[in-house]
Amino acid sequence: MQRVRLPARPDWRDKARGAGFGFHEMYGEPYWLDDAAYVFTLEEIETQIEGPSEELHAMCMELVDDIVTSDEKLDRLAIPEEFRDLVSRSWHSGEQHLYGRFDLAYDGNGPAKLLEYNADTPTSVFETAFFQYNWLTDQVALGVLPDEADQFNSLQESLVDAFRQFDRESIFHFAAITENDEDRGATVYLMDCALQAGHQVDLLDVRDIGVDSSGRFTDLKDRVIDRCFKLYPWEFMVREPFGAYLRHSGTAFIEPAWKAVLSNKGLLPLLWERYPNHPNLLPSYFGDDPRGPALSDYVRKPLLSREGENVTVYRDGNEFLTLEGGYGGEGFVVQAYAPLFHSDAGYAVLGSWMVGNRACGLGIREDRTCITANLSRFVPHVILD
Repeated sequence: MQRVRLPARPDWRDKARGAGFGFHEMYGEPYWLDDAAYVFTLEEIETQIEGPSEELHAMCMELVDDIVTSDEKLDRLAIPEEFRDLVSRSWHSGEQHLYGRFDLAYDGNGPAKLLEYNADTPTSVFETAFFQYNWLTDQVALGVLPDEADQFNSLQESLVDAFRQFDRESIFHFAAITENDEDRGATVYLMDCALQAGHQVDLLDVRDIGVDSSGRFTDLKDRVIDRCFKLYPWEFMVREPFGAYLRHSGTAFIEPAWKAVLSNKGLLPLLWERYPNHPNLLPSYFGDDPRGPALSDYVRKPLLSREGENVTVYRDGNEFLTLEGGYGGEGFVVQAYAPLFHSDAGYAVLGSWMVGNRACGLGIREDRTCITANLSRFVPHVILD
């Protein structure tokens, strides 16, 4: 694994705008980097990323049944008591899931380490599946990369195939906070994948979802929402006023309610407890476990957190870096610190994508600090042997 500089495509901004990638810059900062890449060998991808990701996913799936049948574990994950039957029912009835993203620490030395599983509302899917693949084909055509250059990226084909597994009899609704450019972009991209799979689709803002007299969710045309992809986290849904209708609405949500236990960082100590010393896991403990602070280098994370908010890194037992935010009320976990790939450009986290139960893509985000936050940058990758 190495980071290299390459000539940027002269027209990449026009291509970004043409593809609806309006958030290639965010908060006045570049988000997409066209003049750099991370280089891997095929052996690295297959043995250090793809294989371990599928093994980690299988381990997580084995753990779900333990969690949803245990009030003690659901307590540790701060799943509200009144929604536990919804979570359990969605798992035991086999509600279909679509995708997820493992965040991995890997610097080219030793096995990749799981940092967290974004199993409910992962973003960066468009830039991983579509825009970085276009970058690859363009750079090959321009002679910047050799003809044999490849990418770990069958994400788009896998998503289209996965959408074919869902019933196509009713409209497939897609909901997000549409004023957020990144969320809207990811949702519209997934909606296009569903369209390619033969679905009727419709986009709406989460805040425009209504409820009819029978307690069923409806869209702006008063049509019942039978199935809905929502780029909106379960921990928000169950704590808001309309959450009272979730248990009996009849709407099949993607991701299903059981994904709430995998997207919770309380998963990390539960995995470590069940699979101690697994090469792809880091020692992890709930915040009230005295074994956590006994680690010399560790990271304290809220059970529920996004964009690195309220994460603190400790080095040699001392606070090294903290990001402020509004999370942490539900509790924390402590995870041993794992070194990220570090270069003059910053620190890189590998996002390994799962569709269904298969690993099928890699996206890399880079930050100036060792906490990946909302000003991180997306850098494409290439496989060269």
